[in-house]
Amino acid sequence: MTDPRRPVTATAAARAEQLVRALRGGGTTVATAESLTGGLVCAVLTAVPGASAAVLGGVVAYSAELKQQLLGVPASLLERHGTVAAATAEAMAEGVRARTGAGWGLATTGVAGPDPLEGHPVGTVHVAVAGEGGTVSRALTLGGDRADVRAGTVEEVLALALERLS
Repeated sequence: MTDPRRPVTATAAARAEQLVRALRGGGTTVATAESLTGGLVCAVLTAVPGASAAVLGGVVAYSAELKQQLLGVPASLLERHGTVAAATAEAMAEGVRARTGAGWGLATTGVAGPDPLEGHPVGTVHVAVAGEGGTVSRALTLGGDRADVRAGTVEEVLALALERLS
């Protein structure tokens, strides 16, 4: 279990280091669009020395309204699928990429708990990566408490990004 005061795991830190190295090596950049992780993905990336050459920044859009306003997620998509959906994660990743000019956009959305949301149980998560060649998402079912779900989400979105970059 992760310590709720330190929700970033050693695995996430190692993946962040790999991702920053890959981005720098490829001469490209990344930006994050985060909901349930509340900025943890961007924080773990910017903790890597030299990250400023690859990480443009991040948007924490916890509410549906901010997902629309800051990331350009269509209201119709949110009405149809809700905030806890692959389509929403994909639109968030595409939106942050477009609005920041980043080569890659990473997104997280889901239910960290303690209560279900939109009929989805705690641990239901969607992560997405948008970049050259399109957008991919992954549905996750994570266990544990709120800190565990958030930490697992950070690990998984970084893993998906590394898969896309390799």
